[in-house]
Amino acid sequence: MPKRAVVLLNLGSPRSTSVGDVRVYLREFLGDERVIDYPAAFRFALLEGIILRTRPRKTAEAYRTVWTPEGAPLLVTTERLRAKLEAACGLPVVTGMRYGEPSCAQAVERLVELGAEEVFVLPQYPHYAMSSYETVVVKFQEELLRRAPGMRWQVLQPYFDDPAYIAALVESARPWLDKPFDKVLFSYHGVPERHLRKGDASKAHCTKIPNCCEVANPSHANCYRHQCVRTTELFRQAAGLRKDQVELAFQSRFGPEQWLTPYTDKRLEALPGEGARRLLVMCPAFTADCLETIEEISEEGREEFMEAGGESFEQIPCLNDQPVHVRYLAERVARWQPSHR
Repeated sequence: MPKRAVVLLNLGSPRSTSVGDVRVYLREFLGDERVIDYPAAFRFALLEGIILRTRPRKTAEAYRTVWTPEGAPLLVTTERLRAKLEAACGLPVVTGMRYGEPSCAQAVERLVELGAEEVFVLPQYPHYAMSSYETVVVKFQEELLRRAPGMRWQVLQPYFDDPAYIAALVESARPWLDKPFDKVLFSYHGVPERHLRKGDASKAHCTKIPNCCEVANPSHANCYRHQCVRTTELFRQAAGLRKDQVELAFQSRFGPEQWLTPYTDKRLEALPGEGARRLLVMCPAFTADCLETIEEISEEGREEFMEAGGESFEQIPCLNDQPVHVRYLAERVARWQPSHR
């Protein structure tokens, strides 16, 4: 048997809340061609000439509201998950972040130190998107080929509709679902609509026909919106909720172009006036609570909703390092069938 190991991959966080460290992080993050996929010269001019002149200070202020004594919430939670998963599956588990540290390069170096011959890669993105799942997998592959070209690897495919994943989501949400509420808003990270069309080989389906996410098409294998719609509906069915109790929206947009709609902030402002005054919010595109779920939803989102006339607002935590999440990932590792060459 080859020596095996597991890798957890996620987005990453700045080294600290200083404006300098946040600027370094944003330069790497927003300089990624799969995040801002404009031509290189234009992307550089936009990033260095506009974004990095103002955004680091605002983002640093936002990070200060969520930072813990141990560090960035995403990194702290991922380390806890790593330790619990390692104990549960009996294999070494290392972490790698697409941006910041521990980097994908450092993850590969750690695998080499462990003597790993074959690894199972677990991107912490249930849904496929060019700017999340794809970019972290490609980055890890590049580092693996550069630093350990003989190491064999398999990657967990997007699991947005895995019944066991849906069951884990429902189990984690049950304490909130058992209390009175009017609606559950599923808030997913947004992407530009253009990204969907870019992933549609036919160029004739995504955003081109009515209800494109509900009409079966090969493009759905790479369609972020379809996969978000599917997760939401499967959750609704598994949790026994009525259709009018569930809604989907997208957060975290920036820039002038059209992003996926409806927009979370607009829905938070409108829902109380539509009779949904007791709100639950879930963010399944994120497996670990981070800036986008804590500051953008639990802080800013709550304020928007309550100022619009809401009565109660609760964000259901991400799967984080909950036992149900550890169990789900450990079961996926147990189903891994490595090669034996």
